[in-house]
Amino acid sequence: MRIRVDLAVQCLSLFGDDGACIRRYVVSTAAKGAGEQNGSECTPRGRHRIRAKIGANAPRGAVFRGRRPTGEVWSMQFAADHPGRDWVLSRILWLCGEEPGRNRGGSVDSMRRYIYIHGTGDDQPMGVPLSHGCIRMRNREVMELFALVAPGTPVEIHE
Repeated sequence: MRIRVDLAVQCLSLFGDDGACIRRYVVSTAAKGAGEQNGSECTPRGRHRIRAKIGANAPRGAVFRGRRPTGEVWSMQFAADHPGRDWVLSRILWLCGEEPGRNRGGSVDSMRRYIYIHGTGDDQPMGVPLSHGCIRMRNREVMELFALVAPGTPVEIHE
């Protein structure tokens, strides 16, 4: 398995071991575009791997803070009661960069930047760059992807 994220078309594709595309999802990446610098709120490019899978038994819409479930479950009313939050929901696939100096180490380290593939609120549009650097997905879709991939799965992010 391998994942390819295309920033230009806001699409995540999952490829099987035979190279065939087996899933394609519309996603939302960084509102500020592509970039690797810490604090940039940009989506990092290049070769990555899934470092960790978080939230295996959490319910759909489970709210995470600091990679820990809060015990809350997202709903439209819950979101309205907590405006301005950047929702990390349902599942987290934590990415680490594979290219020293580009997305690994120093001020460009994707893992230290907490770059994830994660679920977001059902009210958030997909296909439009709106995140703070992560790759956002619909909750049911990130749960499906989570079930299909393993830690170590390669992730290529390109413009």
